[in-house]
Amino acid sequence: MTSDSPRNCARAFVVALLVMAGIPDLLNASEGGYTIWPYAAVLVLGYAALLWPARRRPQWLTPQLRTGAPAAASLLFTGGSLLLGQEALFGPGETAVLLGLLFVAVRQCPQPWAVVCGILTGAALLGTPVRFYQDDESSLLGFMMVALVLIGVVGGMAAFLRSQDYRRAVAVVETRRSERVAIAADLHDFVAHHVTGILVQTQMARMMATTRPEDLDTVLAGIERAATEALASMRRTVGVLRDTGPDAADRRPVGDLAGIVELADGFASPVQRVRLDRDPTVPDDLPHEVQAAAFRVVQEALTNVRRHAADATEITVRLRYDGRRLEVGVTDDGRGGTQLPAAAHGGGFGLVGLTERVSALGGALRAGPRAGRTEGWEVRALFPAGKA
Repeated sequence: MTSDSPRNCARAFVVALLVMAGIPDLLNASEGGYTIWPYAAVLVLGYAALLWPARRRPQWLTPQLRTGAPAAASLLFTGGSLLLGQEALFGPGETAVLLGLLFVAVRQCPQPWAVVCGILTGAALLGTPVRFYQDDESSLLGFMMVALVLIGVVGGMAAFLRSQDYRRAVAVVETRRSERVAIAADLHDFVAHHVTGILVQTQMARMMATTRPEDLDTVLAGIERAATEALASMRRTVGVLRDTGPDAADRRPVGDLAGIVELADGFASPVQRVRLDRDPTVPDDLPHEVQAAAFRVVQEALTNVRRHAADATEITVRLRYDGRRLEVGVTDDGRGGTQLPAAAHGGGFGLVGLTERVSALGGALRAGPRAGRTEGWEVRALFPAGKA
């Protein structure tokens, strides 16, 4: 049995119910000596509107046409019987069809057609008892009251489901927007880190061109690597923004604990030494969101060293794990000296965005001068990090 079986069974039940409801309409009209074709026309139009499979439905058969045509046929039938002064029956089949059409009109028709088609279908349903009870006002009012209750129940249910559909659509749009904002933040973090490195190493290369030309190739290799990684980050991010498939989120340029090693190695230069102090107890299977946030902490801290403490000669990246919490720390011995242009200093998400990211995971972030030292800066983050 396939997963579609329950839906197919429900559809078969509805089809059978509608057909069975329409049989009394035709039988009563035939036995009462009434012309049968108006009843058949309304029922056929209604059945086509309600039961035509969506996958085989032509594009011109819009919800407003599907609901408006049978309702208009029913109203013409009622109007004709009144003009000719002839009595005509109404039955459960036509009532069920019009209620189904009302549901479709309110839930599926675009605005303002939903209101127009809803009123048209409701008027057709209210008009059906007029055919038979033209001279019996008390019975007519009773049937119209019942029709009003049915219209209210079915229309209200359809309106509620339409509002749920709208909220769901808005939620999907907001989720996609939030995801794209997060992707933009990722792109900023990665590219800002690499571009800042390019800028610093370019300045270093200019100074070394005359003083230490033998070490210049190492600096140029670092510039090339940073530029390549920046282009790769942008390429991946643009690919994610263009791709709407289910695997798009898997290609976000996030990072993990293993990426911290590459980050530290790529940051090192002939005048700046980066030491990675990772405790052997730090596991590799921590929750992915914790690893990504830890990567961001190290990345932002190293980027800030280049921006605000380019004179630092030794940077230490520290990872600790006590079984319940992951500690990530980045310290430097800089005195705040930098030769970067003013335009390269600030802006972006920075420590504010980083604090939000850490806090969202239940952690805490501290950034400030190193304790007990007259120089240097420290960024320290704590994450609750039970194993995945």
